[in-house]
Amino acid sequence: MFENEINQLAEFPKPKVSFEFFPPKTQELTENLWLTIKDLESLNPTFVSITYGAGGSTRERTHEIISKTIQGTKLKPAAHLTCVGATKENIDTIVKNYWEIGLRHIVALRGDSPDKTKKYEPYPGGYAFADGLVKGIKAIGNFEISVAAYPETHPEAISEKDDIDHLKRKIDAGADRAITQYFFEADTYFRFLEKVRKAGVDAPIIPGIINISNYEQIVRFSKMCKSTIPQWMHEMLAPLSGNEEAIKDASIRISAKLCHDLMKGGVDQFHIYSMNRADMTRKLCNLINIK
Repeated sequence: MFENEINQLAEFPKPKVSFEFFPPKTQELTENLWLTIKDLESLNPTFVSITYGAGGSTRERTHEIISKTIQGTKLKPAAHLTCVGATKENIDTIVKNYWEIGLRHIVALRGDSPDKTKKYEPYPGGYAFADGLVKGIKAIGNFEISVAAYPETHPEAISEKDDIDHLKRKIDAGADRAITQYFFEADTYFRFLEKVRKAGVDAPIIPGIINISNYEQIVRFSKMCKSTIPQWMHEMLAPLSGNEEAIKDASIRISAKLCHDLMKGGVDQFHIYSMNRADMTRKLCNLINIK
């Protein structure tokens, strides 16, 4: 499966990588996440980002992991921050606290409605959208800021043009780079990159690569965020449903093939949505010359 592409990966220069983790809902799983972070530290990612749930439901645990990462590793953490469920004063306090503990990188996002049955509505007295959040963060400190980009258009966007215009506003507000939603074919990224460059967005656009360990889960999630799963992937993964090890092995090869196609087109950095899977993340990194 993709043997030629995987073998050719050794010919490319070592890319840069960053990893994304999510804080689990229990303390026990949080301890497991800490072991995952420590395990992957030796791969020297450019940064590791820590998410939090809708409405800040895991915000305190995110803060705990950020603090522990700063104090106990050589890694550079990035904290996710959204506009959801907080006033500007609340968010500004969080940003100031982050600066005080030594955090210098924030992933600034609009965020989604905590109620999945309703569309996003700006919180009263809060930052309405991510471009305003970026400006607010920059007014407090000279943070490095990453924002989100959507190669297949944000599910709630009025149009593709409107979505790209919003990305440009985030970059113009002071963001340093954009990290894409995951996708599965390199052409999806390169078509998007061409469009955003024509729109005047010059910042780095880092491709997001996702680990898959559950076929039904990725199908469900991809429908929600409108990420296309190609038919060839369905044909490859559907027969493996229920066999986690087989799904994981296939996923690593799919991701390695995608990285090959992206590097062939000049990409030299990836953001890996680790799904808190140290084993899969390390195996993929090993295949793309990061050891």
